[in-house]
Amino acid sequence: MTITDIDTTVAESLPRRTMILYGLPHLTDAVMTLPMALFIPAFYAGEMGLPLAGVGAMISISRIFDVLIDPVIGTLSDRWHSRWGRRKPWLVVGTPIIMLATWMLFVPPADVSLLYLMIWASLLSIGYSLFDLPYKAWGAELSTDYRERSRIAAWREGFGAAGQFLFLAVLIVMGIAGHKGGSNEMRAIALMVIVSLPPLVAITLWRVPERLPERLTGEVLIGWSAMISLFKNRAFLRTVLAIILFGAGLMIQATLHKLVLTHVIGRPELFAPLILGETVASLAAMPLWLKLSDRIGKHRAVTLAALWVGVWSLPFPWVGAGDIELYSILIALRGSSFAAIFFLSNSIAADVIDQDTLDTGKQRTGLFFALWGMAIKLAVALGVLIGTGFPALFGFVPTTASHTPSSISALMHIYGWLPGLIMLLAFPLLWNFPIDEAYHQLLRGRIEARRSP
Repeated sequence: MTITDIDTTVAESLPRRTMILYGLPHLTDAVMTLPMALFIPAFYAGEMGLPLAGVGAMISISRIFDVLIDPVIGTLSDRWHSRWGRRKPWLVVGTPIIMLATWMLFVPPADVSLLYLMIWASLLSIGYSLFDLPYKAWGAELSTDYRERSRIAAWREGFGAAGQFLFLAVLIVMGIAGHKGGSNEMRAIALMVIVSLPPLVAITLWRVPERLPERLTGEVLIGWSAMISLFKNRAFLRTVLAIILFGAGLMIQATLHKLVLTHVIGRPELFAPLILGETVASLAAMPLWLKLSDRIGKHRAVTLAALWVGVWSLPFPWVGAGDIELYSILIALRGSSFAAIFFLSNSIAADVIDQDTLDTGKQRTGLFFALWGMAIKLAVALGVLIGTGFPALFGFVPTTASHTPSSISALMHIYGWLPGLIMLLAFPLLWNFPIDEAYHQLLRGRIEARRSP
């Protein structure tokens, strides 16, 4: 479908089939976010023998490095004009970069260095930005309806969770077949990405339409005036802070999860099954969180979803060697809101952009998702840095066979309590969020009244 085929009228109701086809690529590209958090730090610090604090620093640097590139990608995708649309060409460019960087990062040479890790982690992050920012902007523009946006994001994140389920199932089968070890797992992940990403992207590019950008009559802000308007947008500022807090909290736990299972619980072979169970719980709970968001508003639902993670993380310091049943239950309960945090946050983001469209007279979806992408990467960098640096400060060294009780206690408190405390700080930012369903209807009415013919 070319840009000239797109219906420019106000959306009625987006067919479910379109939502499904749009979400397909996330079946693969979301897979990469899980190993980057759960596998890469433990793999490079464990099997590859690099210092844990150094690994955390290199991953953090790789996130900060491409933060400067995100606004450029977002702005260019907003201004891009082609017969295929504004967003689709960027997915075509990002796909091969993701494939190359994934292989180099997940299948490193034996003499790997911290510099090697930083270079390929940075390139993967850049390729992911080229793909993911326009992809999310495209999804935000598929519908203008408050509730339907949640369903579009839910389908995408649902496919993401399903992709993680499939790759974890593959790892479990590999373990049963005797192909254990971090290097075998990493190679399998890389192959899954390289083989599956191109056809899924091709189907979505072919079958999913792209709406023309909204252009409003009246004053249009450009230059510094347009940039200043960002800082006057209270909803945008609140979401940026909330993303950083949510992301940092989740990344601390993701970074330490395999280390806790190995050095505290003593059952590292159950890593993939536990994450698989967590993913199933997240998928199963998605309809409940969607119904809750319809009832109390997506801003309050996402706040409760984040607090849910914090509540079920509180008992972690009392989990010890052999407590696999208790640990498994806590992991499943904690993870049952993960997908909701992601799809509700993205749905809220689309509403925030509507406010900016009305304020500036032009639609800057790519720029906004780039800025949120920057916040996410800063959150990832902060979470990985805390998750690797803080345990090291208290004497925890993953390459050591034995640990002192104080270092284990510090590890479990950092893993269990610190993320919850950080995420709790987002409560006042989102609970009374300025854009609810009633205000959004008013907002859309004002935008439609100013739409260019």
